[in-house]
Amino acid sequence: MSGLADLYPFLDSSRADADATLLDARRSALQKADDIAALRMAVWERHADDLVTAARLLARSFRAGGKVLAFGNGGSATDGRDLVIDLASGPHPLPAIDLTQDYAMVTAVANDVGFDKIFSRQIIAHGMAGDVAVGFSTSGESRNVNEAFAQARRQGLRTIGFSGNQGGRMAEPGFVDVLIVAPSPHNTRVQEAQATACHTMLAMLRALLCGDAE
Repeated sequence: MSGLADLYPFLDSSRADADATLLDARRSALQKADDIAALRMAVWERHADDLVTAARLLARSFRAGGKVLAFGNGGSATDGRDLVIDLASGPHPLPAIDLTQDYAMVTAVANDVGFDKIFSRQIIAHGMAGDVAVGFSTSGESRNVNEAFAQARRQGLRTIGFSGNQGGRMAEPGFVDVLIVAPSPHNTRVQEAQATACHTMLAMLRALLCGDAE
């Protein structure tokens, strides 16, 4: 029950007043909405120029015949999946691979080599110089994500990282080409802000490709 109480503090089993409980739920929802709005604005204020840089990096790669390789763990895996679907299913489909979706590859590497290698091994297999590796992490400390970035650099791929809190290892100078950090310790808020930032980057990318601008 303590875990549930941490997630939903307004659900107090000792309260018999349903109206009061619903009022608390409303307050909680409004507070979360305010929090994510503030975090989204903080990301924009910090990283507007970085998002433009990331969009330009992607545009150059696609124009040269490159592709995106996206990856992450858990909820961050769904962010990578969302990016790939948006790229591949838009009005002008763009090549992108979700490294979490090959279940046979992921489980084989995890079992035979180690979970830290599940993405870097796929970078070796699929990555070409000029491609773009895009990794998502709420902490910046996911070892398999960071090993994939290291392998991508060795193979001449460009790299874009989405992180949270203070950026973690991703924030080390030169670790990735472009880093977008949602400055919050709360994973759910980080992922919401990362999704908005990623969609903003994609809107910029589409504008660049449609206008054929740099």
